[in-house]
Amino acid sequence: MRKRALIPEHLLADLMAGVVVFLVALPLCLGVPLAARAPLFSGIVAGIVGGIVVGGLSGSRTSVSGGSPALIAIVSAQTTALGGFEGFLTAVVLAGFIQLAFGFLRAGFISSFFPTSVIKGLLAAIGIIIILKQLPHLIGYDIDPIGEMSFNQPDRETTFSDLPKSLRYFLPGAATIGVGSLVLVVAWDQIKWLRRTRIPGPLVAVLAGTIANVLLKRAGSPWAIGPTHLVSVPLGDGPNGMLGLITFPNFASLTDSRVYVAALTIGIIASLESLLAIEAVDKIDPRQQRTPRNRELLAQGAGNVICGLLGGLPISAAVIRGTANVNAGGRTRLATMSHGGLLLICVLLLPSWLNEIPLATLAAILIKTGYRLTNPKRYRQLWREGYSQFVPFVATVAAIVLTDLLIGIAIGLTCSVIFILHSNYRRPLTRRLERHASGDVIRVELANQVTFFNRAALQKVLYEVPPGGTLLIDATNTDFIDPDVLDLLADFQKTGAPARWVQLSLIGFQDRYPSLRDEIRFVEHASREVQHAASPGQVLEILLEGNARFRSGQPLKRSLERQRQATAASQHPLAVILSCIDSRSPAEAIFDLGLGDVFSVRVAGNITTEEVIGSVEFAATVAGAKLVVVVGHTRCGAIEAAVAECCQPGELVAPVGSRVQRILREVGRVVHDDDCRGLTASGDHSHQVIVDAVARRNVVRVVRKLLEGSEPLTQLIDEHKIGVVGMMYDVVSGEVEVIAETRHGV
Repeated sequence: MRKRALIPEHLLADLMAGVVVFLVALPLCLGVPLAARAPLFSGIVAGIVGGIVVGGLSGSRTSVSGGSPALIAIVSAQTTALGGFEGFLTAVVLAGFIQLAFGFLRAGFISSFFPTSVIKGLLAAIGIIIILKQLPHLIGYDIDPIGEMSFNQPDRETTFSDLPKSLRYFLPGAATIGVGSLVLVVAWDQIKWLRRTRIPGPLVAVLAGTIANVLLKRAGSPWAIGPTHLVSVPLGDGPNGMLGLITFPNFASLTDSRVYVAALTIGIIASLESLLAIEAVDKIDPRQQRTPRNRELLAQGAGNVICGLLGGLPISAAVIRGTANVNAGGRTRLATMSHGGLLLICVLLLPSWLNEIPLATLAAILIKTGYRLTNPKRYRQLWREGYSQFVPFVATVAAIVLTDLLIGIAIGLTCSVIFILHSNYRRPLTRRLERHASGDVIRVELANQVTFFNRAALQKVLYEVPPGGTLLIDATNTDFIDPDVLDLLADFQKTGAPARWVQLSLIGFQDRYPSLRDEIRFVEHASREVQHAASPGQVLEILLEGNARFRSGQPLKRSLERQRQATAASQHPLAVILSCIDSRSPAEAIFDLGLGDVFSVRVAGNITTEEVIGSVEFAATVAGAKLVVVVGHTRCGAIEAAVAECCQPGELVAPVGSRVQRILREVGRVVHDDDCRGLTASGDHSHQVIVDAVARRNVVRVVRKLLEGSEPLTQLIDEHKIGVVGMMYDVVSGEVEVIAETRHGV
């Protein structure tokens, strides 16, 4: 896979994406340390390490790491607490080792518990913040650092109050270049022939904006943009000069207990932010490649150890950079690593060139990135998904915009948990009414994981069972039950159920829970008592209800082992069903029946013979069945063969003298001349209609022959002890239809 990731087909796309990420990352690399009151070069180091080191070690093909705006407040506070930036760097090194420990302990699983609505809210909120923060820079208001993301500003302004204030500092030259750059990057994506050039629009915008400002300065125009509104990369005299810009950690601070608290804070927050970021970037990746979470923690840990040693800010995976990478078409880690390489090369060799780039142009690139994150389509999609998704999404967006990333995520998670708790209270389990032959049973199926949060809903269900009812608690698919829930079930079994005359049955608990043992206190099959108490009409209703369950795909859950054991000594079926041998119409399946519920007589074409009548008589007179059912079905092969035999006597359907011909002749007694004439003049559909009509008449004839050929059956009908009925089963819809003229004693 690694070899395929660097094939020439992707090489150009990754390099171009690396250029775009470099342009997005550059202002952040400078703005974050400026906002955190840290050395400017620390942000550059973080960007280089995040690109080259973390990009090379991470399993992500799209995520990009760098100095995190979410850590600005922590960097500022901890630098002061530890007596300087050198002591803070020691905490960064220790934080890296903590992240390595998280990776080895496989703590990346935490990301699986981030709700989708919160992740989408994170993306949308960052998009809004980017747009609001960059609009002032677009028109030349560059008092606040370009990487600052917090709502409240040091000058007592806020994100919103900065917008009208920036109008007082409007610079015509900066605004012209900024707006022109924004129009250019937007149009570059909209015009097909420009997209086909494979030249990144942001790169063209930077070149155009920089050249335009250089020309304005040379012309002495008052619209020329001054140094305070341009990129400000620290200048060093060659590589040796750059080494002088690096700050090294002071390991003497290891004796200060506060450095360990700072390290733990940085390690936890940077890890959480990285997991959130890769979760978010993976969701917008069109190739939907999932990043190995534990490997990402290891990569972030290694990156922070190196950052601390080389004087860099703490790093984490960054949504802004990752989104820019995905939108620019980055496909492999080469895009991430090339952006870090570009930072290193340009800072070492071309810092003066970088310092000619207008901040307004970089603001335009960031605004376009922000819009992609907070596209209105995202809001409409979450609205359509319902309140449980939309409310946490909006809460996350609002909280992040008005506070900061971590507080906003915490509020979004809290909102999601409230909806989860509410959902667990309403639907933590499956409850349905089952109509067994022995009576109604309320079946409650527990979820795979039954926690304390499910206790209230389960308690509500237990005490809603009507007095005298039958309740089954099914834990067959449950792997974990909270001790509080076990206590609730044990108390209900011991006192609650007996006090309410509820027959409580338990299955699936086995020996895992000593306080609860499997016990079935209702009959799952047709017993002697059920058979004696049932009337022919009730048996017919049981069959029709079973067919309804069969059609809806909700059959009763029975234990074949228990049924086998219960019926081994004796059987007391409720009905005898005469049906065709067709493989698509087994009576036990289409009526949702279990072992011991019915006798089944199957013969091609569901015809009667002396043996068939004798079998039916045995079921009714000896074994006590209460209903005789004759079931024909649509698209019956035996019926179709009989129709062909009658209507086309010259064609041989079955071998002469075979027993098959006896069956076909028996069915042929209900084939009319009109059927044959219809066959010759009809298409395939009409042909099937004629065959199905013959099958229906065959059922009517078989019911009549049963009654005419069996005096015991007619006597039992007269005594209201049994009923006889004919049915047609549709092999397409699965529905059984009772033929009205065949009902006798029902």
